[in-house]
Amino acid sequence: MTVTVERATTADIADLRQLYYAVYGPHYPTALGTDPAEMSRLIQDPDTLWLVARGGPGDALAGSAAIHSEPGSRLGRLEGLAVHPDQRGSGLAGALTEALCARMFATGRLDSVYATVRTVSAGPQRVVSRHGFRPLGILPNAVDLNCRESLALYARHAEGVLDRRVAVPEVPASLAPLLRTVEDSLGISYAGTRTTAPRPAPPGPTTARLEMIEAPAFVRRRFQERFPDADRWFYPLHTPNILLTPDDGGFEVYAYLNRVGGYCALVTAHPDPAVAAGWLEPVTRTLTRAGAGYVEALVPLDHHGALSAFAAQGFIAGALYPAMRRDGDGFHDYVVMSRTTEHIDFHGVVVDAPLQPFLDSYVSAWASTYLPSREVAS
Repeated sequence: MTVTVERATTADIADLRQLYYAVYGPHYPTALGTDPAEMSRLIQDPDTLWLVARGGPGDALAGSAAIHSEPGSRLGRLEGLAVHPDQRGSGLAGALTEALCARMFATGRLDSVYATVRTVSAGPQRVVSRHGFRPLGILPNAVDLNCRESLALYARHAEGVLDRRVAVPEVPASLAPLLRTVEDSLGISYAGTRTTAPRPAPPGPTTARLEMIEAPAFVRRRFQERFPDADRWFYPLHTPNILLTPDDGGFEVYAYLNRVGGYCALVTAHPDPAVAAGWLEPVTRTLTRAGAGYVEALVPLDHHGALSAFAAQGFIAGALYPAMRRDGDGFHDYVVMSRTTEHIDFHGVVVDAPLQPFLDSYVSAWASTYLPSREVAS
């Protein structure tokens, strides 16, 4: 069968929606495969490269994938990788992945591309692994499709990027297993990073009353006013759509909530994330009531206090993204801290061999956080 890989056009939108329905059913949680207006915007977006594969009778649409970035960002996200059930095993997923990465890295505009990969089978993990992506961790209960699914985080870096990471002097001791796993996976070193005791947890609020404002256009305008440039916040490819603030207006927490997928990303806080650190418990509880079964935050590896604060509220480091953010000539590492209020069931999770150490690391960290240590009486 002859296959043609080409850029998607707006004329493909109807066929693309049928493709994503055939692959994921009615529960696909992103607008990329379901919302015609958003799909049209992405297809025409200069920061997005969307490719489709055609083959078979009548050059039918057989596969689709995109790499999406945003102005000013040097990080891309591989998303929407889908191959029609009739074409599985044909190599289309790999062809689309390699074509996208080759074209985007050739522009010199990206330092790395990441992908969140399903763990219902090893196939998607092997597709990205064969094309330069390496595992960075596990995101348990990250999305609600037909049921709660865990995702795996993978990334592919441009040449030389990993060699320019900014050194981190110390991290909380609970991160040691994850750092060792990343060292083995990517061949990088944290030999100069000490593991030390966590910082004291910030005091909790005397009152836990929070207001949640869910008005996406207002929140977006407010966010842009508070953070006119990206130097004071970093959460790539997530635009806040909700705002949480206490009764006295002492701070504002910005977050992206996806009710369809049942997940939430904490983006940042004003005037400074440290001001809201003691409110992580009521913030998470409010988001859970709003439909987020999974809440995550990106925390710089060199922010010992923030990592300690999240860990004190039950957030677990499930993934580490080395060289995620460029800063001058260097790159900063980030930790994905997550908390799920729903039961984690790893029985249906299928992980390829390179990902297994990350799953083991997460299970160990979860046990250390949530299972009481036993005292043996002599």
